[in-house]
Amino acid sequence: MEDIKKILNEQIDSIKEAGTFKDERVIQTPQETEINVLGKSVINFCANNYLGLSNNSTIKKAAIKAIEEWGFGLSSVRFICGTQTIHKDLEEIVSEFHSMEDTILYSSCFDANGGLFETILSKDDAVFSDELNHASIIDGIRLCKAEKNRYRHCDMNHLEELLKTSNGRLKLIATDGVFSMDGVVAPLKDIVLLAKKYNALVMVDDCHATGFLGKQGRGSGDYHNVLNEIDIITSTFGKALGGASGGFISSSKEIIEILRQKSRPYLFSNSLAPPLVAACIKVFQIISENHEYKNQLEKNTMHFRKEIKNIGFEIKGDNHPIVPIMIYDAKKALMMSEKLLKRNIYVIAFSFPVVPENEARIRVQISASHSEEQINKALHAFKDVGKELKII
Repeated sequence: MEDIKKILNEQIDSIKEAGTFKDERVIQTPQETEINVLGKSVINFCANNYLGLSNNSTIKKAAIKAIEEWGFGLSSVRFICGTQTIHKDLEEIVSEFHSMEDTILYSSCFDANGGLFETILSKDDAVFSDELNHASIIDGIRLCKAEKNRYRHCDMNHLEELLKTSNGRLKLIATDGVFSMDGVVAPLKDIVLLAKKYNALVMVDDCHATGFLGKQGRGSGDYHNVLNEIDIITSTFGKALGGASGGFISSSKEIIEILRQKSRPYLFSNSLAPPLVAACIKVFQIISENHEYKNQLEKNTMHFRKEIKNIGFEIKGDNHPIVPIMIYDAKKALMMSEKLLKRNIYVIAFSFPVVPENEARIRVQISASHSEEQINKALHAFKDVGKELKII
């Protein structure tokens, strides 16, 4: 034990020296746009609470009612004795939302991606993955025996080269719908065209898009008007859709059925807890009947993006509420986040290995529930700290 402690402490010291140590700040209140951190009230710009539903009273009431009606948990996996009526109801709602034939629930989207590829692909098949895909896609692909191809980020020429030379029986293109470190929406129109040309399937991880991106808020496929051309959608309930946890895969009946039979994270994980399932059902009811949250999110996003550029910062992304403010230097990015916290603006610095070396940034995430006053306060703080650190 002493040997491994020594080895790991050396690694931890090295991470601290590089300025990339991740210190988890403890939130002392419910998840909102204003929270208590380290005993002080701060404006929260680092949650995936895009629609502002994480502490929504209607959703909380649905969860509480479900505990009373359905119990706290199922103490079992789905295929033994862990499926209730509400689980099937939620799967039907999600399928209809994405215009898919069927849906399967997972304990997280990480598990969904981890259980997808090895289940549907064999050594005779081939998978093509964007180099900046989420870690869960990367890990899921590692588990499968298919021929593995990685194409340069959103580079359709490189993807076509790989598709053209592959002899895979089945070909599956896997991409994030939105790349969470950059706020970039995948070029799904071009991906769909290549998929048709080379008889490939398209899989999209829409964790940072489901519920708010696109005309109807149905994700990156909706954003590009190719939703009906996507073969497999994986996503989460843990971001815009209430912010708790849980994930899913929506696809054809055959793909979902084989996942129910063979997908290990599904087969060997407890069913989603009833209060979570009922809350998610309520979320879909809210966002289907009311686009106010989505519209306010778009308004807030456009305002912040426009003004932060006017101040002089370089940002990335495609009009998405993820707004990466590029600092490049890891230590300076960390210093900036700490100085912003002193001004009651809660943001996180991202650096290697979460993002490429020398690509450090502050990632701001906008919510529908941010007020104009809160956004303007953040803009003023960024301007002051940016000048102080000679970034702008």
